[in-house]
Amino acid sequence: MNKIIELLIKDGVVSKDDLINYISSHKNSTISLGLLIDNGMLDENTLYEFIFKNIRKGVISFDIIESLYQEGIDTVSLYKYIAKSLNIEYVDLSSKEIDSSLLEKIPTSLLLKNRAIAVEEDDLYVLVVFADPFDLAAQDAINRFFPKKIVKIGLSQASDIKDKLIQIETYESLRSYVEEIKKDLKTSADSDDNESPAVLKLIDLILKSSIVGRASDIHIEVTEKNCIVRDRIDGMLQQKFIFDKIVFGPLASRIKLLSNLDIAERRKPQDGRFSAKVIDKEFDFRVSTLPTLIGESIVMRILDKSKTLITLEDMGMNDESYKKFKEGITTPYGIVLVTGPTGSGKTTTLYASLNAIKSVKDKIITVEDPVEYQMGGIQQVQVNNNAGLTFASALRSILRQDPDKIMIGEIRDTETLRIAIQAAMTGHLVLSTLHTNDAISAIFRMVDMGIESYLVSGSLVAIQAQRLVRKICPNCKERVTIGGTILSEIKYYIPKGREMTFYKGRGCKECNNTGYTGREMISEVLTVSNTLARMIANDATKEELTKQAESEGFVSMFEDGIEKALDGKTTVDEIFRVARL
Repeated sequence: MNKIIELLIKDGVVSKDDLINYISSHKNSTISLGLLIDNGMLDENTLYEFIFKNIRKGVISFDIIESLYQEGIDTVSLYKYIAKSLNIEYVDLSSKEIDSSLLEKIPTSLLLKNRAIAVEEDDLYVLVVFADPFDLAAQDAINRFFPKKIVKIGLSQASDIKDKLIQIETYESLRSYVEEIKKDLKTSADSDDNESPAVLKLIDLILKSSIVGRASDIHIEVTEKNCIVRDRIDGMLQQKFIFDKIVFGPLASRIKLLSNLDIAERRKPQDGRFSAKVIDKEFDFRVSTLPTLIGESIVMRILDKSKTLITLEDMGMNDESYKKFKEGITTPYGIVLVTGPTGSGKTTTLYASLNAIKSVKDKIITVEDPVEYQMGGIQQVQVNNNAGLTFASALRSILRQDPDKIMIGEIRDTETLRIAIQAAMTGHLVLSTLHTNDAISAIFRMVDMGIESYLVSGSLVAIQAQRLVRKICPNCKERVTIGGTILSEIKYYIPKGREMTFYKGRGCKECNNTGYTGREMISEVLTVSNTLARMIANDATKEELTKQAESEGFVSMFEDGIEKALDGKTTVDEIFRVARL
């Protein structure tokens, strides 16, 4: 039981008997302040008054407020109550524009130390917000910078102040690095030979801010006037930085040097990778450059080396799909395919599958382009087109290595597919990925690639199609009512007797006002039964195969998505965005 609840009982604000009776009748409940309010044992305003009184007495620290949202308390309302009680202003920094001239008057390091930020000034006053309005030492430290003005004390959340100051510090560093690079360019005859340490500092800053922001990819692009850095977070691109176009040249050259690419080659696409330690963690960065009309586009995929491989159980499949897919990957021979668009987590699913089936009794060999994560207990081969090591040539060599199970990173051509099918027909289990919109379409894609339908039917074991949908932010999650056209479209997919309760994220600072944090997989798994195999061999249509699959219990990706929306994991809008009826 937390300290505040103990004090509430001690002061008689909460009845100890009422609490004991509640605990005895709800043995599995976690006692929190939010629960006390919801069950009528505590009034919200009474709690605010009690906390304010005990902070003023010094019984509890002001910093305790930051953690109260985990107890189900509206901390913003509590901050506003305290500000009103102290007759000071509460400032929401996420929606407040800060006077940039004030930021030049006080060192950012001092503001971070005192957890304060100067917001605005006029001829008489300066408004400074503090994380703790009772911290007189912090107020004295800031007052010294405004000897001719009256400092008005304001209140903001400590996390908001910290985020805003780090953002300011980042932009200050960015500006200084860009200016340093531009200065070096003026004194350098050839921008490609620029050895300015500011370029490396700028790259480090970009990598750090992207990793802290949970980005999966970094896009560095040049436009007619600017150089733009964008991050892909939860599958959506967000602009991070924008600076002078002149900086792109040395920045691109240094990234190419790090990735062992040809810095003079700007007419052909190049692929490389480099490793770096960022915020005390090892990361791999997979780099791709592409010539554009104006210059080049550089994309860096972020791979966390310390990240443990996700297990198949944690991939997010529903129970039935998990059971079918697990049966597929544990068969002794045949092809199991994972399909979906780029960035839908196909490779992660393959790694999770290998993790589930690897054994000292089996020899497992993979051929990948590139190898994203190193796994113990298996042999991993990286494609090298320059050396003539393609997927097809690697596969031929792999088959002479006496493997039991083979993983092909991606089937890109007919030759690779034909060798994979031959391997499956000769007693090997083959796992691979294919680019199709749904599971059943993979069958027709294989036929379109020139494979006879009887070979497709004889080798296929199971196909999983998947997408990634954004998860609702737990901090601002709220119930929503769905009606009209959308409801009529999804009604068929809602199980009978299931309550139609849907949710969305309102948007908060935790999710950068998007309403989403993290991603969840939606999927469909088609097991190729004997009946389906006969139909494939006899060139059945997609409609006929779909009808037969549904009669065998096939659940579409859209249905799986609606189920996850009903569970409150994602929104209906997200399902419509990534899946199709």
